[in-house]
Amino acid sequence: MKTRTGSFPIGFRRGWSDWQKDTAGAIAWAKESGLEVIDIGRDADRIGKTIVDAGLRIGSVDLLEWEGMISADKGKRAEAVARNTEYVKACAAYGTVNHFLVMLPENVTLPRSENFGYMVESFNQLAPALEANNARIIIEGWPGPGALCCTPEGYRAFLKECPSKAMGVNYDPSHLIRMGIDPLRFLREFVGQVYHVHGKDTELFADNLYNYGHEQPPTFGQEMGFGSMAWRYTIPGHGVTSWTQVFSILKDAGYNDAVSIELEDMHFNGSEAGEKQGILLGAQFLEGC
Repeated sequence: MKTRTGSFPIGFRRGWSDWQKDTAGAIAWAKESGLEVIDIGRDADRIGKTIVDAGLRIGSVDLLEWEGMISADKGKRAEAVARNTEYVKACAAYGTVNHFLVMLPENVTLPRSENFGYMVESFNQLAPALEANNARIIIEGWPGPGALCCTPEGYRAFLKECPSKAMGVNYDPSHLIRMGIDPLRFLREFVGQVYHVHGKDTELFADNLYNYGHEQPPTFGQEMGFGSMAWRYTIPGHGVTSWTQVFSILKDAGYNDAVSIELEDMHFNGSEAGEKQGILLGAQFLEGC
């Protein structure tokens, strides 16, 4: 399965369900379904060869240490850099590997600028290992507790302070949309360092935005799964992203990596049949974009 615009291979990010943890079963289902890519977690050194030998592409692997890279403890930062260095080396056998993470600090109560400094120091120390092993960092902008590099301000500052081309972006429009950030403008600004794409979207609810706003939790209303009151994450095609425009921008910039469905959708998550249906419906939609 490939996108119509750009011919980018389509796959999925392995989730937390039992059927997705069954590596052999997930590989067999992906191949039967025409999917070409699997994103995996912190076990790439153990299962990466199995995926590659099956003829599938590894879209991304989760970087081994996250919070330790943004710790106020210098010793913890050094240990995290060392562990990540060894993991990067272990994954190098699979070609150009994208190491996925969210920039989550160990201590969210510290000033953001202080955590930013720890982050810059650690990733500049990791950069030589990434460059030597043909590996890349891809940062997802999930706006979790204390997370850095979620907005254009954060990405822009990080990529300036960590100038290695091994530092890149995991483009996921769903997070940008929920924050009110124009996903196409963001993509145009950062497309030169977009190394991976998540096929995930966001649906917006104008009436709920009026009734509840963004700042306060509801008193009587019920928040949606994988969402809040005025938005929810969806499969591609059920949200507001203009995927054909996304792929056109990527194509024009020379992007040559994959698009992986990250399934977080209340209408599909929760059962094996529903999750497989959601992944395939999202992938089929992207095939036509």
